[in-house]
Amino acid sequence: MAFIDTIKERAKADKKTIVLPESMDRRTFEAAEKILKEGIANLVIIGTPDEIAKNSEGFDISGATIVDPFNDPNKQKYIDKFVELRGKKGVTPEIAKEQMEKDYMYYACLMCKCGDADGAVSGACHSTGNTIRPALQLLKTKPGISSVSGFFLMEVPDCEYGENGLFVFADCAVSPDYDSEKLAEVAKLSADSFKSFVGKDAKVAMLSFSSYGSAKHDRVTMVADAVKIAKEKYPDIAVDGELQLDAALVPEVAALKAPESPVAGKANTLVFPNLEAGNIGYKLVQRLAKAGAYGPVLQGLSMPVNDLSRGCFADDIVGVVAMTAVQAQNA
Repeated sequence: MAFIDTIKERAKADKKTIVLPESMDRRTFEAAEKILKEGIANLVIIGTPDEIAKNSEGFDISGATIVDPFNDPNKQKYIDKFVELRGKKGVTPEIAKEQMEKDYMYYACLMCKCGDADGAVSGACHSTGNTIRPALQLLKTKPGISSVSGFFLMEVPDCEYGENGLFVFADCAVSPDYDSEKLAEVAKLSADSFKSFVGKDAKVAMLSFSSYGSAKHDRVTMVADAVKIAKEKYPDIAVDGELQLDAALVPEVAALKAPESPVAGKANTLVFPNLEAGNIGYKLVQRLAKAGAYGPVLQGLSMPVNDLSRGCFADDIVGVVAMTAVQAQNA
């Protein structure tokens, strides 16, 4: 069974309510029909009657709950919550109402915050920033977590490395750069994500162009310091570095470059030193190895909100909704 099929089965076993705010895109409705037919999640779709009628034509979404952001009986509750959360930032009831009507992602996050939904998925026609910003403002990060990062769960066919070809790659989607503290935090979050989705213990390699000091550079030092911080703050995870990619994955290379490492040669969770490397890395593996790339999945938020590529297909939305539902089960 493919990884995503396993995730769908887990989602079906304890159905969660996921909000889809992009009623202006037909892919939302194509995905919604599949999600409802397969029983993956309960769905809320936010949109006006005109938006729903126009963009859902030809798709059976009769099992979804439709919320009209202009005529929702729960709207005042969400306005009050918005003002409670952002009043000190100058948000008045009038501003809250206008923002919710203009950007349905704010509405989706408020539904989650008020307990009327378990998670949200957006990004088919919105930027990553426009997906994450409302979540950060309204849902905020988990206690003790300072930032949000994004990972891809990679399923590489016929691969002897990782967990039978399964890997977490992070951060591939959110922050362009990190310092050592935040990189250590990404290591912890990524280890937890791997365990949650794959069901196996993570072995986290902090990647660099150096292994154990083989090169000298400020960027190498940054990764090495992140490893020290991660080992001190998160003793429950197996993490090591800095490691070059071949040392992280290949036992024979690990024996030469990092012979005492508990992770080298058997890593299944790869933390890249910056977004540039992570984004290039996952796309190389996806295209050259014909790997499945599931995500980007956001980690660090208090409730699951996930992003989509603007070039996504309906099946991608289905997969991300299933992953969001599984995150909600473990929240």
